[in-house]
Parts: sequence; structure tokens; C-alpha cells
Amino acid sequence: MPLTDCQRRIDRWIAQFEEGYFDPLTNMARLSEEVGELAREVNHRFGQKTKKPEELEGDLGMEMADILFVLCCMANREGIDLQEAFDRMMSKVEHRDADRWTRRKGAE
Repeated sequence: MPLTDCQRRIDRWIAQFEEGYFDPLTNMARLSEEVGELAREVNHRFGQKTKKPEELEGDLGMEMADILFVLCCMANREGIDLQEAFDRMMSKVEHRDADRWTRRKGAE
């Protein structure tokens, strides 16, 4: 699904509620919280901090999706087209970093 479709879907969902989008600082705090939850799960899986026996296995995909949801909320509130911004960012790295790393054989 293109990011534009994600943003529209979230906007339709948020539009149901009088409160609407959170303000920028609240969204930033929410984003930080979600990134922390992802970091915790990554640390439990791949780092030295193991889970307590009673802690359930987390879902990396859901933690990443939570981050995407908040980013879409932030973009919608500020009128930012994330697909357009993402395309610009990819163009930047594709040109800037084209010769930065060793290419796999047969990769173009």
C-alpha cells in the first residue's frame, strides 16, 4: 500500500473523533514512546538484556507499524505527503550513496 493510501486510511479513522489529531508535541512524545518499545523488543531479541520469564514475546512488525501510524498522524496534521517526501529521500540516497558500499555481483 502506498504511503498516501496509509495516510488517507488513518485520516478517515481519525475524522470519526471530535478530538482529531494530537498536537505536535504530544505526537512527538508518542513517537518517542513507540520507538522505545521497538528498541526494547530489539534489545530483548538481539541484545544482552533478556526478557523476564513472565514476559511475552513481542511483535517487531507491530512495533514498527505503531511507529508508522504515529508518523502518518504527524504528517497528516502538518499537511505533509509522506509518499512524496519518501520518494525525494530515496532519490537523495540513491544518488548520494550510489558508490558508497560494495555492490553485490549482478546487482545494478
